[in-house]
Amino acid sequence: MKKIKQPSVAGTFYTNNASELKKQIESFAKENKNNYDYSTRAVIVPHAGLIYSGRLAYEGISQLDKNIKNLFIFAPAHKVGFDGLALTSFDAWQTPLGEIEVNQKINLELKDKFNAQFIDQALEYEHSIEIQVPLIQSVFENINIIPILIGKEGYNIIEQIIEFYYPDKTNGFIISSDLSHFLTDEKAKQIDIVTAKMIESGNLNEFQYQQACGAIGIAGLVTFANKHNYSMIRIDMENSSSTTGDKSNVVGYGCWFLYEGQTNEFLKKYYSKSIIDLCKVAIKAQFEKNDTQIKYPQVFNQVGASFVTLEKNNNLRGCIGSIIAHRSLILDLVMNAKSSAFNDPRFTPIKKDEIEQLKIAVSILSEPKQMNFTDENDLLNQMRPNVDGIIIKDGNNQAVYLPSVWEQLPDKKEFLNTLKIKAGLSPDYFSKTFEAYRFETVYIKEN
Repeated sequence: MKKIKQPSVAGTFYTNNASELKKQIESFAKENKNNYDYSTRAVIVPHAGLIYSGRLAYEGISQLDKNIKNLFIFAPAHKVGFDGLALTSFDAWQTPLGEIEVNQKINLELKDKFNAQFIDQALEYEHSIEIQVPLIQSVFENINIIPILIGKEGYNIIEQIIEFYYPDKTNGFIISSDLSHFLTDEKAKQIDIVTAKMIESGNLNEFQYQQACGAIGIAGLVTFANKHNYSMIRIDMENSSSTTGDKSNVVGYGCWFLYEGQTNEFLKKYYSKSIIDLCKVAIKAQFEKNDTQIKYPQVFNQVGASFVTLEKNNNLRGCIGSIIAHRSLILDLVMNAKSSAFNDPRFTPIKKDEIEQLKIAVSILSEPKQMNFTDENDLLNQMRPNVDGIIIKDGNNQAVYLPSVWEQLPDKKEFLNTLKIKAGLSPDYFSKTFEAYRFETVYIKEN
């Protein structure tokens, strides 16, 4: 006989009226702010009541590949304490929208391979998984779920489970987690931005459990992403004050999806035109009063470093940029576009009648990595023409070349010597304190 779990938080965390629930979820679809043209197989989504974080959770779940047949849901335990991972023995879960099947074959594998346990009482009144189920039912017509509740456990086991099941493209993964809890709006935003930067950079060295209730699941997915050189792309962030209006005591919500590549590659593939247009608007704003608000997806709010280059009649007309990412990409692009047009000390400021003659190119930089070398020949041997941007520094002397400079200076020795001159050093200069860093860029050029 089929064993069906009845809903535990219908009527509290979401309505138990099927018609009202459908209408609510339909409203989430209409409010979708970030319709990314990419199908993922892993997301981080919040798990508060649907009136608070349902829109964000829906946007994340709707980003999942519609060919997924088995959806793992990793969520933190709030009600019952236990060691390890808890599974459900029920064959299906019921919500006001109907039944959804549980893949018990995978559950048995998780028990055998990863020491997970069947602990129904831990999941009985737990909202962090159930709140996702009606959203899953509204997005997928035919899918099985694998609810996994996380007790006292390290993040490595989550990464190992994702690693084991990810090669099968019919498997998908939800990390259920809210962010900061019960702080003022101002403080919550400060902490949640730090958390976002950690997730998006892949650097979790300082990640604290209190930053997110689903921290273990988040760390597991981010570790998996790091291992495969994948990235986490922001869908949206907000907190409960956007619904309640109460800024004194809020819960933070964030939503991300896994991209099988680097964030800068994602930006180039899907938003090259938007990036060029943004730089144009920033330059034109110096001459024109324009109150038009251009909407950009949340990935533009991730920290990024860029160089904006202006050409006129195939000649350089300005180039300013950031070597180290220290602000949102959208702000970096705007500020560097303006600086290239009006503050490059090598050129007079752009005039209004020149704007239409300008061609814009943008380089978005990866994080610089220090190079280790024994002498100048060793450094030259490590340099990769047409790939590496190079930063050199010694004391107060510093200079940078973008990878595009290789087109004019294809010889490694000449490349390095002219870079030394740019830094205020002699071409034959070298010392024990000489430092070099390499970075890569994605290059976007106006047609």
